[in-house]
Amino acid sequence: MSTKDFIEKDFYKVLGVPKDATEAEIKKAYRKLAREFHPDANKGNAKAEERFKEISEANDVLGDPKKRKEYDEARALFGNGGFRPGPGAAGGSFNFDLGDLFGGQAGAGGNFGGGLGDVFGGLFNRGGGAGTRTQPRRGQDIESEVTLSFMEAVDGATVPLRMSSQAPCKACSGTGDKNGTPRVCPTCVGTGQVARGSGGGFSLTDPCPDCKGRGLIAENPCEVCHGSGRAKSSRTMQVRIPAGVSDGQRIRLRGKGAPGERGGPAGDLYVVVRVNPHPVFGRKDDNLTVSVPVTFAEAALGAEIRVPTLGGPPVTLKLPPGTPNGRTMRARGKGAVRKDGTRGDLLVTVEVSVPKDVSGKARDALEAYREATADEDPRAELFQAAKGA
Repeated sequence: MSTKDFIEKDFYKVLGVPKDATEAEIKKAYRKLAREFHPDANKGNAKAEERFKEISEANDVLGDPKKRKEYDEARALFGNGGFRPGPGAAGGSFNFDLGDLFGGQAGAGGNFGGGLGDVFGGLFNRGGGAGTRTQPRRGQDIESEVTLSFMEAVDGATVPLRMSSQAPCKACSGTGDKNGTPRVCPTCVGTGQVARGSGGGFSLTDPCPDCKGRGLIAENPCEVCHGSGRAKSSRTMQVRIPAGVSDGQRIRLRGKGAPGERGGPAGDLYVVVRVNPHPVFGRKDDNLTVSVPVTFAEAALGAEIRVPTLGGPPVTLKLPPGTPNGRTMRARGKGAVRKDGTRGDLLVTVEVSVPKDVSGKARDALEAYREATADEDPRAELFQAAKGA
């Protein structure tokens, strides 16, 4: 739905309810119309399908108190689709596409990202008189990187993290003035923004060029921050990395970024985790992996083998007779820690070890085995399948 449709369409008329209808009345009207025009009840009826879409669209707006409030305010402001120009504009009302006017301001689905009230408040010069106070500013987000050992990533760890960011200047307490007494910018009256007239009774806003958007001007600029009120700050904090993180994972820590300005909230800290590989174990989701060599006799005749675990005692697995090379077995509860505190499994892959040099009794035994199995051709099925393909 475009922004123009959002304002010009009469959703109350679509649902057949008055503009002062209650939430219950809107809900009742929608359910009645939805049952009547639902595609399942009107198969092959294109008009009914289009009507159902209109009903759903209207309910999506009017059924949400916040969207309904924005819709009502927008239609009241724009005269139900016809913009009412201010003094000096020629003629009466005229129609235009808000998408063209606001450009990139519109978000997905044609709605404004910050809400219509926020957008219109910035576009149209409502208020902003001499009594306007400087606004708080949120601190910047910070991104840092930490490297963990394989075991730390599996079990979790608390690591020190040194960060550098812009923070209120300590020399001037964030005022930008070395005497600590900045004055409100007379150009923007402390708002940090100035109006740029576009005619037709409305204006756009830009950051104030005199105070650089701060709303304050330092008469005696601080020698450390040069009047900006911000200076580079370094700090070290202990960060808890949860168990089970994977290589490349990005963790968000709310409020741990750069401090805000003029009472604004701090930004967020994003920690990118790098995990060093392990010489024995690998990782597959919540499971750990390990390859274990076995002898031909163990694979052929069956055996009990000991398998190492990460940070714990070995486990014993039973190989059934005739275990093929590459078979994977599972040791439950010996893997990585999951989000719920339980552990994944250890996936054990069997690798049949073939000796490079065979001599003595071992060679005699293998020769005897070869003679005993001379009539068996392990490649017979392979050639038979190749002929039939």
